[in-house]
Amino acid sequence: MAEVKLLGLWYSPYSNRVEWALKLKGVEYEFIEQDLQNKSPLLLESNPIHKKIPVLIHNGKPICESTVIVEYIDETFEGPPILPKDPYDRAIARFWAKFFAEKGPAVGRSFFLKGEAQEKAKEEVYEMLKVVDNELKDKKFFVGDKFGFADIAANAAALWLGVLEEASGVVLVTSEMLPNFCAWRDQYINCSENKKYLPLRDELLAKLKARVQPAGAPK
Repeated sequence: MAEVKLLGLWYSPYSNRVEWALKLKGVEYEFIEQDLQNKSPLLLESNPIHKKIPVLIHNGKPICESTVIVEYIDETFEGPPILPKDPYDRAIARFWAKFFAEKGPAVGRSFFLKGEAQEKAKEEVYEMLKVVDNELKDKKFFVGDKFGFADIAANAAALWLGVLEEASGVVLVTSEMLPNFCAWRDQYINCSENKKYLPLRDELLAKLKARVQPAGAPK
């Protein structure tokens, strides 16, 4: 029996990607919630370079970085495939996963920063989402005809972005501005199959409200 542990945060989209892959494959695992203000010796030992979550520990061996972990899970465990079998489709899926890894941090800056830095981040997010909106024209998924690796990598854009908008009062997306993205997002978060793998929206909203000061709130 393989021993699988996941060091993460329940409200982190990065941890969620890994949990999604584990659950999809039917892998039993122990989730070890972390405190990033007081990082555990296990986290520091398992990810000494970045000291970040998530970390998957499989039979005592740590693997870091969410999309790297998802690929590892896909290659290591039996179950439904996460990456496409076709080499071209697999390359495209990795391209979009990398795109979200590179562009995604601007989403957080849009809500947690203030002033000029926040406005710059909001512009970055809008430019990113325009690219995504164009890609999703007449498409339900990023690659092929079924949900997969690239869609899991886009989980923050699908759920966390909208929850952060509600928590902060900062609006980045409207259906008039980004109709294809919004249609994809609505299908993503309302799909009964996906809901099994995503955190409950109300719980996520309560957590993020506590972390984000609403726009216009008294200081």
